[in-house]
Amino acid sequence: MYAAVRARLTSAGARVSGWPWWVQVGGLYLAARLVSAWIFSAAALHQGVNPWFPPKPDYWSFINIWDARWYGEVLQNGYPEVLPTDAAGNVQENAWAFYALFPMLGRIFAGLTGMHPASALTLIAVLCGLGAALVVYSLFRQKATHTTALWGTVLFSTFPVSPVLQVPYAESLNLLLLATALLLVVRRRYLWAMPVVVLMCLSRPTGVPFAAMAGLLFLYRLWQRRAAGRQAEYAAADAGHGTTPHGTTAQSTTPDGTTPHGSSGLWSLAGLTAVSGIGALLWPVIAWVATGNIQAYTKTETVWRGRDLVPFKPWFDTGIQLFGPALGILAPFVFVALFALFMMSRPVAALGTELRLWCSCYMGYLLVFLHPQTSTFRMLLPLFPLALSAALISRSRAYRGAVVLMFLLLQIVWIVWLWAWAPLPGGGDYPP
Repeated sequence: MYAAVRARLTSAGARVSGWPWWVQVGGLYLAARLVSAWIFSAAALHQGVNPWFPPKPDYWSFINIWDARWYGEVLQNGYPEVLPTDAAGNVQENAWAFYALFPMLGRIFAGLTGMHPASALTLIAVLCGLGAALVVYSLFRQKATHTTALWGTVLFSTFPVSPVLQVPYAESLNLLLLATALLLVVRRRYLWAMPVVVLMCLSRPTGVPFAAMAGLLFLYRLWQRRAAGRQAEYAAADAGHGTTPHGTTAQSTTPDGTTPHGSSGLWSLAGLTAVSGIGALLWPVIAWVATGNIQAYTKTETVWRGRDLVPFKPWFDTGIQLFGPALGILAPFVFVALFALFMMSRPVAALGTELRLWCSCYMGYLLVFLHPQTSTFRMLLPLFPLALSAALISRSRAYRGAVVLMFLLLQIVWIVWLWAWAPLPGGGDYPP
Protein backbone atom coordinates (compact mmCIF):
# COMPACT_ATOMS: atom_id res chain seq x y z
CA MET A 1 0.00 0.00 0.00
CA TYR A 2 2.81 2.40 0.87
CA ALA A 3 4.43 1.72 -2.50
CA ALA A 4 1.15 2.42 -4.31
CA VAL A 5 0.63 5.72 -2.49
CA ARG A 6 4.21 6.73 -3.20
CA ALA A 7 3.80 5.86 -6.87
CA ARG A 8 0.65 7.96 -7.11
CA LEU A 9 2.34 10.92 -5.43
CA THR A 10 5.31 10.61 -7.76
CA SER A 11 2.99 10.50 -10.77
CA ALA A 12 1.04 13.52 -9.55
CA GLY A 13 4.28 15.41 -8.94
CA ALA A 14 5.44 14.62 -12.46
CA ARG A 15 2.21 15.99 -13.92
CA VAL A 16 2.39 19.16 -11.83
CA SER A 17 6.02 19.74 -12.82
CA GLY A 18 4.85 20.00 -16.43
CA TRP A 19 2.53 22.91 -15.66
CA PRO A 20 3.64 26.50 -16.43
CA TRP A 21 5.70 28.01 -13.64
CA TRP A 22 3.10 30.66 -12.86
CA VAL A 23 0.44 27.98 -12.39
CA GLN A 24 2.71 26.09 -10.00
CA VAL A 25 3.57 29.21 -8.01
CA GLY A 26 0.01 30.49 -7.95
CA GLY A 27 -1.42 27.14 -6.93
CA LEU A 28 1.07 26.67 -4.10
CA TYR A 29 0.56 30.21 -2.85
CA LEU A 30 -3.23 29.90 -2.82
CA ALA A 31 -2.95 26.53 -1.07
CA ALA A 32 -0.83 28.20 1.62
CA ARG A 33 -3.46 30.91 2.02
CA LEU A 34 -6.22 28.33 2.39
CA VAL A 35 -4.26 26.67 5.20
CA SER A 36 -3.83 30.06 6.87
CA ALA A 37 -7.56 30.75 6.44
CA TRP A 38 -8.32 27.47 8.18
CA ILE A 39 -6.04 28.46 11.08
CA PHE A 40 -7.73 31.88 11.29
CA SER A 41 -11.17 30.24 11.31
CA ALA A 42 -10.18 27.78 14.03
CA ALA A 43 -8.71 30.57 16.17
CA ALA A 44 -11.86 32.67 15.69
CA LEU A 45 -13.94 29.93 17.31
CA HIS A 46 -11.97 30.51 20.51
CA GLN A 47 -12.00 34.32 20.35
CA GLY A 48 -13.61 35.73 23.46
CA VAL A 49 -14.68 39.26 24.38
CA ASN A 50 -12.78 41.85 22.36
CA PRO A 51 -12.99 45.54 21.36
CA TRP A 52 -14.44 44.93 17.88
CA PHE A 53 -17.16 42.27 17.68
CA PRO A 54 -19.00 39.58 19.68
CA PRO A 55 -17.12 36.40 20.66
CA LYS A 56 -16.62 33.63 18.10
CA PRO A 57 -16.70 35.86 14.99
CA ASP A 58 -16.70 34.57 11.44
CA TYR A 59 -13.52 34.50 9.34
CA TRP A 60 -14.14 37.83 7.57
CA SER A 61 -14.77 39.73 10.80
CA PHE A 62 -11.79 38.07 12.48
CA ILE A 63 -9.27 39.20 9.85
CA ASN A 64 -10.58 42.78 9.83
CA ILE A 65 -9.13 43.87 13.17
CA TRP A 66 -6.00 45.63 14.45
CA ASP A 67 -4.46 47.83 11.72
CA ALA A 68 -7.12 46.72 9.25
CA ARG A 69 -9.50 49.02 11.11
CA TRP A 70 -7.12 51.93 10.62
CA TYR A 71 -6.87 51.31 6.88
CA GLY A 72 -10.67 51.17 6.74
CA GLU A 73 -10.79 54.48 8.60
CA VAL A 74 -8.45 56.08 6.07
CA LEU A 75 -10.44 54.67 3.16
CA GLN A 76 -13.71 56.10 4.44
CA ASN A 77 -12.67 59.32 6.20
CA GLY A 78 -9.18 60.19 5.02
CA TYR A 79 -6.51 61.74 7.26
CA PRO A 80 -7.03 64.34 10.00
CA GLU A 81 -5.97 67.89 9.17
CA VAL A 82 -5.30 68.52 12.85
CA LEU A 83 -3.37 65.97 14.88
CA PRO A 84 -5.42 64.70 17.85
CA THR A 85 -3.79 65.47 21.21
CA ASP A 86 -4.52 64.84 24.87
CA ALA A 87 -4.88 67.50 27.57
CA ALA A 88 -1.10 67.73 27.90
CA GLY A 89 -0.66 68.31 24.17
CA ASN A 90 0.75 64.86 23.39
CA VAL A 91 -0.14 63.50 19.95
CA GLN A 92 -2.54 60.56 20.11
CA GLU A 93 -2.95 57.54 17.84
CA ASN A 94 -4.20 58.61 14.41
CA ALA A 95 -4.28 57.61 10.75
CA TRP A 96 -1.06 59.35 9.69
CA ALA A 97 0.90 56.27 10.78
CA PHE A 98 -0.65 54.35 7.86
CA TYR A 99 0.57 55.07 4.34
CA ALA A 100 -1.95 56.11 1.70
CA LEU A 101 -1.44 53.85 -1.32
CA PHE A 102 -3.22 50.77 0.05
CA PRO A 103 -6.39 52.52 1.29
CA MET A 104 -6.42 54.69 -1.85
CA LEU A 105 -6.50 51.58 -4.03
CA GLY A 106 -9.25 50.22 -1.79
CA ARG A 107 -11.31 53.39 -2.26
CA ILE A 108 -10.92 53.23 -6.04
CA PHE A 109 -11.79 49.53 -6.17
CA ALA A 110 -14.76 49.89 -3.83
CA GLY A 111 -16.03 52.83 -5.88
CA LEU A 112 -15.76 50.92 -9.15
CA THR A 113 -17.30 47.68 -7.91
CA GLY A 114 -19.63 48.83 -5.15
CA MET A 115 -17.96 46.42 -2.73
CA HIS A 116 -17.86 47.03 1.01
CA PRO A 117 -14.59 48.83 1.89
CA ALA A 118 -13.35 45.97 4.10
CA SER A 119 -14.03 43.45 1.33
CA ALA A 120 -12.26 45.64 -1.23
CA LEU A 121 -9.16 45.94 0.96
CA THR A 122 -9.16 42.20 1.65
CA LEU A 123 -9.39 41.31 -2.03
CA ILE A 124 -6.61 43.75 -2.93
CA ALA A 125 -4.41 42.26 -0.21
CA VAL A 126 -4.97 38.71 -1.48
CA LEU A 127 -4.33 39.65 -5.12
CA CYS A 128 -1.21 41.62 -4.21
CA GLY A 129 0.04 38.68 -2.17
CA LEU A 130 -0.44 36.40 -5.17
CA GLY A 131 1.36 38.90 -7.39
CA ALA A 132 4.17 39.14 -4.84
CA ALA A 133 4.62 35.35 -4.87
CA LEU A 134 4.91 35.36 -8.68
CA VAL A 135 7.48 38.18 -8.65
CA VAL A 136 9.38 36.57 -5.75
CA TYR A 137 9.69 33.38 -7.80
CA SER A 138 10.94 35.39 -10.80
CA LEU A 139 13.49 37.07 -8.56
CA PHE A 140 14.63 33.77 -7.05
CA ARG A 141 14.86 32.30 -10.54
CA GLN A 142 17.63 34.78 -11.28
CA LYS A 143 19.74 33.01 -8.68
CA ALA A 144 18.62 29.38 -8.60
CA THR A 145 17.06 26.53 -10.54
CA HIS A 146 13.31 26.23 -10.98
CA THR A 147 12.94 23.66 -8.20
CA THR A 148 14.95 25.62 -5.65
CA ALA A 149 13.25 28.90 -6.60
CA LEU A 150 9.89 27.19 -6.20
CA TRP A 151 10.83 25.89 -2.76
CA GLY A 152 12.04 29.36 -1.79
CA THR A 153 8.67 30.78 -2.86
CA VAL A 154 6.87 28.11 -0.82
CA LEU A 155 8.90 29.13 2.24
CA PHE A 156 7.96 32.75 1.57
CA SER A 157 4.29 31.76 1.25
CA THR A 158 4.23 29.72 4.47
CA PHE A 159 6.44 31.94 6.65
CA PRO A 160 5.01 32.13 10.20
CA VAL A 161 3.66 35.66 9.67
CA SER A 162 2.61 35.11 6.03
CA PRO A 163 -1.10 35.05 7.06
CA VAL A 164 -0.82 38.84 7.15
CA LEU A 165 -0.68 38.69 3.33
CA GLN A 166 -4.40 37.81 3.21
CA VAL A 167 -5.71 40.35 5.70
CA PRO A 168 -6.39 44.06 4.98
CA TYR A 169 -2.84 45.15 5.77
CA ALA A 170 -0.46 46.90 3.35
CA GLU A 171 2.25 44.22 3.67
CA SER A 172 1.23 42.30 0.54
CA LEU A 173 1.15 45.45 -1.60
CA ASN A 174 4.49 46.59 -0.23
CA LEU A 175 6.09 43.19 -0.84
CA LEU A 176 4.77 43.14 -4.42
CA LEU A 177 6.36 46.53 -5.11
CA LEU A 178 9.55 45.71 -3.20
CA ALA A 179 10.07 42.39 -4.98
CA THR A 180 9.43 44.08 -8.35
CA ALA A 181 11.93 46.82 -7.55
CA LEU A 182 14.56 44.28 -6.45
CA LEU A 183 13.96 42.21 -9.60
CA LEU A 184 14.49 45.30 -11.76
CA VAL A 185 17.67 46.18 -9.84
CA VAL A 186 19.05 42.65 -10.26
CA ARG A 187 18.32 42.95 -13.99
CA ARG A 188 19.90 46.44 -13.97
CA ARG A 189 16.70 48.12 -15.16
CA TYR A 190 17.25 51.08 -12.88
CA LEU A 191 15.09 53.56 -14.79
CA TRP A 192 12.14 51.17 -14.75
CA ALA A 193 12.63 50.67 -11.01
CA MET A 194 12.18 54.37 -10.21
CA PRO A 195 8.35 54.62 -10.45
CA VAL A 196 8.01 51.29 -8.67
CA VAL A 197 10.14 52.56 -5.79
CA VAL A 198 8.08 55.75 -5.50
CA LEU A 199 4.90 53.68 -5.17
CA MET A 200 6.65 51.38 -2.70
CA CYS A 201 7.54 54.39 -0.57
CA LEU A 202 3.85 55.31 -0.40
CA SER A 203 2.81 51.84 0.76
CA ARG A 204 5.04 51.22 3.80
CA PRO A 205 8.24 52.72 5.25
CA THR A 206 10.81 50.79 3.20
CA GLY A 207 12.24 53.75 1.29
CA VAL A 208 15.12 54.53 3.66
CA PRO A 209 16.75 51.05 3.53
CA PHE A 210 16.13 50.85 -0.23
CA ALA A 211 17.89 54.17 -0.74
CA ALA A 212 20.77 52.95 1.42
CA MET A 213 20.98 49.75 -0.64
CA ALA A 214 20.95 51.65 -3.94
CA GLY A 215 23.61 54.07 -2.71
CA LEU A 216 25.92 51.32 -1.49
CA LEU A 217 25.35 49.38 -4.71
CA PHE A 218 26.31 52.46 -6.71
CA LEU A 219 29.58 52.81 -4.77
CA TYR A 220 30.28 49.10 -5.18
CA ARG A 221 29.62 49.15 -8.92
CA LEU A 222 31.79 52.26 -9.28
CA TRP A 223 34.63 50.49 -7.49
CA GLN A 224 34.09 47.41 -9.68
CA ARG A 225 34.28 49.49 -12.83
CA ARG A 226 37.53 51.11 -11.81
CA ALA A 227 39.00 47.77 -10.72
CA ALA A 228 37.97 46.19 -14.04
CA GLY A 229 39.53 49.10 -15.92
CA ARG A 230 42.85 48.63 -14.12
CA GLN A 231 42.68 44.89 -14.77
CA ALA A 232 42.16 45.53 -18.48
CA GLU A 233 45.08 47.95 -18.58
CA TYR A 234 47.37 45.40 -16.95
CA ALA A 235 46.24 42.67 -19.33
CA ALA A 236 46.80 44.89 -22.37
CA ALA A 237 50.24 45.90 -21.14
CA ASP A 238 51.23 42.29 -20.57
CA ALA A 239 49.89 41.02 -23.87
CA GLY A 240 50.95 43.92 -26.03
CA HIS A 241 48.69 45.80 -28.44
CA GLY A 242 45.61 44.98 -26.41
CA THR A 243 45.65 41.20 -26.90
CA THR A 244 46.08 38.39 -24.45
CA PRO A 245 48.94 35.88 -24.80
CA HIS A 246 46.48 33.61 -26.64
CA GLY A 247 45.73 36.26 -29.24
CA THR A 248 42.27 37.22 -27.99
CA THR A 249 41.22 40.79 -27.29
CA ALA A 250 41.59 41.80 -23.65
CA GLN A 251 38.20 42.44 -22.04
CA SER A 252 37.45 44.15 -18.77
CA THR A 253 35.40 42.29 -16.21
CA THR A 254 34.50 43.08 -12.64
CA PRO A 255 36.19 41.19 -9.79
CA ASP A 256 33.14 38.92 -9.49
CA GLY A 257 33.21 38.07 -13.18
CA THR A 258 30.28 40.21 -14.31
CA THR A 259 30.29 42.84 -17.03
CA PRO A 260 30.97 46.28 -15.51
CA HIS A 261 28.42 49.07 -15.71
CA GLY A 262 28.85 51.65 -18.44
CA SER A 263 28.54 55.33 -17.63
CA SER A 264 24.83 55.33 -18.44
CA GLY A 265 24.21 52.38 -16.11
CA LEU A 266 26.05 54.05 -13.25
CA TRP A 267 24.18 57.31 -13.76
CA SER A 268 20.88 55.41 -13.83
CA LEU A 269 21.81 53.71 -10.56
CA ALA A 270 22.75 57.08 -9.07
CA GLY A 271 19.37 58.40 -10.21
CA LEU A 272 17.61 55.46 -8.56
CA THR A 273 19.47 56.26 -5.34
CA ALA A 274 18.27 59.86 -5.47
CA VAL A 275 14.69 58.89 -6.31
CA SER A 276 14.66 56.36 -3.45
CA GLY A 277 15.89 58.98 -1.01
CA ILE A 278 13.28 61.47 -2.14
CA GLY A 279 10.59 58.77 -2.05
CA ALA A 280 11.51 57.90 1.53
CA LEU A 281 10.70 61.50 2.53
CA LEU A 282 7.44 61.75 0.59
CA TRP A 283 5.05 60.55 3.27
CA PRO A 284 6.54 62.59 6.16
CA VAL A 285 6.46 65.66 3.90
CA ILE A 286 2.85 64.99 2.87
CA ALA A 287 1.88 64.69 6.55
CA TRP A 288 3.73 67.93 7.29
CA VAL A 289 2.01 69.84 4.50
CA ALA A 290 -1.44 68.49 5.37
CA THR A 291 -1.22 69.19 9.12
CA GLY A 292 1.23 72.07 9.32
CA ASN A 293 3.34 70.06 11.79
CA ILE A 294 6.80 69.11 10.52
CA GLN A 295 6.85 66.18 12.97
CA ALA A 296 3.36 64.94 12.16
CA TYR A 297 4.47 61.54 10.91
CA THR A 298 7.26 60.87 13.39
CA LYS A 299 5.19 61.97 16.40
CA THR A 300 2.30 59.80 15.24
CA GLU A 301 4.53 56.80 14.55
CA THR A 302 6.10 56.94 18.00
CA VAL A 303 2.76 57.14 19.85
CA TRP A 304 2.43 53.36 19.78
CA ARG A 305 5.81 52.90 21.47
CA GLY A 306 5.01 55.48 24.16
CA ARG A 307 8.24 57.45 23.83
CA ASP A 308 10.22 59.58 21.40
CA LEU A 309 12.51 57.96 18.88
CA VAL A 310 16.11 57.53 20.02
CA PRO A 311 18.15 55.50 17.49
CA PHE A 312 19.42 52.11 18.72
CA LYS A 313 18.28 52.70 22.33
CA PRO A 314 15.14 50.49 22.22
CA TRP A 315 17.25 47.44 21.40
CA PHE A 316 19.37 47.93 24.49
CA ASP A 317 16.26 48.59 26.61
CA THR A 318 14.71 45.38 25.35
CA GLY A 319 17.96 43.49 25.89
CA ILE A 320 18.11 44.65 29.51
CA GLN A 321 14.46 43.74 30.00
CA LEU A 322 14.98 40.22 28.66
CA PHE A 323 18.50 39.35 29.85
CA GLY A 324 19.33 41.71 32.70
CA PRO A 325 21.62 44.75 32.94
CA ALA A 326 24.88 43.02 32.01
CA LEU A 327 23.90 40.57 29.28
CA GLY A 328 21.23 42.95 28.04
CA ILE A 329 23.84 45.52 26.99
CA LEU A 330 25.76 42.84 25.10
CA ALA A 331 22.70 41.26 23.47
CA PRO A 332 22.38 43.73 20.54
CA PHE A 333 26.08 43.35 19.72
CA VAL A 334 25.79 39.56 19.79
CA PHE A 335 22.75 39.77 17.53
CA VAL A 336 24.59 41.97 15.02
CA ALA A 337 27.63 39.67 15.04
CA LEU A 338 25.49 36.58 14.44
CA PHE A 339 23.57 38.29 11.65
CA ALA A 340 26.85 39.38 10.02
CA LEU A 341 28.15 35.79 10.13
CA PHE A 342 24.87 34.58 8.67
CA MET A 343 25.11 37.09 5.81
CA MET A 344 28.58 35.74 4.99
CA SER A 345 27.44 32.12 4.88
CA ARG A 346 27.45 30.24 1.59
CA PRO A 347 23.64 29.99 1.15
CA VAL A 348 23.26 33.74 1.66
CA ALA A 349 26.24 34.54 -0.59
CA ALA A 350 24.39 32.74 -3.38
CA LEU A 351 21.79 35.54 -3.32
CA GLY A 352 24.21 37.91 -5.03
CA THR A 353 25.30 41.42 -4.20
CA GLU A 354 21.97 43.22 -4.61
CA LEU A 355 19.85 40.95 -2.41
CA ARG A 356 22.52 40.64 0.26
CA LEU A 357 22.84 44.43 0.35
CA TRP A 358 19.07 44.79 0.66
CA CYS A 359 18.84 42.36 3.58
CA SER A 360 21.77 44.05 5.33
CA CYS A 361 20.40 47.56 4.83
CA TYR A 362 16.91 46.60 5.93
CA MET A 363 18.19 44.94 9.08
CA GLY A 364 20.35 48.00 9.72
CA TYR A 365 17.25 50.16 9.33
CA LEU A 366 15.41 48.05 11.90
CA LEU A 367 18.32 48.33 14.31
CA VAL A 368 18.36 52.12 14.02
CA PHE A 369 14.64 52.90 14.08
CA LEU A 370 12.63 49.92 15.29
CA HIS A 371 11.28 49.52 18.80
CA PRO A 372 11.45 45.72 19.31
CA GLN A 373 8.04 44.34 20.16
CA THR A 374 5.63 41.64 19.01
CA SER A 375 5.08 43.48 15.69
CA THR A 376 8.76 42.91 14.91
CA PHE A 377 7.97 39.44 13.55
CA ARG A 378 5.70 40.98 10.91
CA MET A 379 8.31 43.59 10.05
CA LEU A 380 10.78 40.86 9.12
CA LEU A 381 8.80 40.01 5.95
CA PRO A 382 10.89 42.33 3.70
CA LEU A 383 13.81 39.98 4.43
CA PHE A 384 12.04 37.46 2.17
CA PRO A 385 15.18 36.88 -0.04
CA LEU A 386 16.51 34.82 2.86
CA ALA A 387 13.78 32.28 2.08
CA LEU A 388 15.83 31.31 -0.96
CA SER A 389 18.90 30.94 1.25
CA ALA A 390 16.93 28.60 3.50
CA ALA A 391 16.01 26.50 0.47
CA LEU A 392 19.67 26.45 -0.63
CA ILE A 393 20.92 25.01 2.66
CA SER A 394 19.99 21.52 1.50
CA ARG A 395 18.33 19.92 -1.51
CA SER A 396 16.78 17.27 0.69
CA ARG A 397 13.00 17.13 0.35
CA ALA A 398 12.82 15.97 3.95
CA TYR A 399 14.65 19.10 5.12
CA ARG A 400 12.62 21.48 2.97
CA GLY A 401 9.34 19.78 3.88
CA ALA A 402 10.24 19.91 7.58
CA VAL A 403 10.86 23.67 7.33
CA VAL A 404 7.46 24.18 5.67
CA LEU A 405 5.78 22.09 8.39
CA MET A 406 7.55 24.08 11.10
CA PHE A 407 6.43 27.33 9.48
CA LEU A 408 2.80 26.16 9.36
CA LEU A 409 2.90 25.19 13.03
CA LEU A 410 4.38 28.59 13.89
CA GLN A 411 1.50 30.21 11.99
CA ILE A 412 -0.79 28.69 14.60
CA VAL A 413 1.39 30.21 17.32
CA TRP A 414 1.40 33.64 15.68
CA ILE A 415 -2.36 33.75 15.06
CA VAL A 416 -3.41 32.39 18.44
CA TRP A 417 -0.81 34.35 20.42
CA LEU A 418 -0.84 37.70 18.62
CA TRP A 419 -3.74 38.02 16.19
CA ALA A 420 -6.46 36.78 18.54
CA TRP A 421 -7.34 39.30 21.24
CA ALA A 422 -6.56 38.30 24.82
CA PRO A 423 -6.54 41.22 27.30
CA LEU A 424 -3.42 41.67 29.38
CA PRO A 425 -3.64 42.24 33.16
CA GLY A 426 -2.92 45.93 32.62
CA GLY A 427 -5.33 46.26 29.72
CA GLY A 428 -4.86 46.02 25.96
CA ASP A 429 -3.00 43.27 24.17
CA TYR A 430 0.23 42.70 22.28
CA PRO A 431 -0.21 43.75 18.62
CA PRO A 432 0.55 41.33 15.76
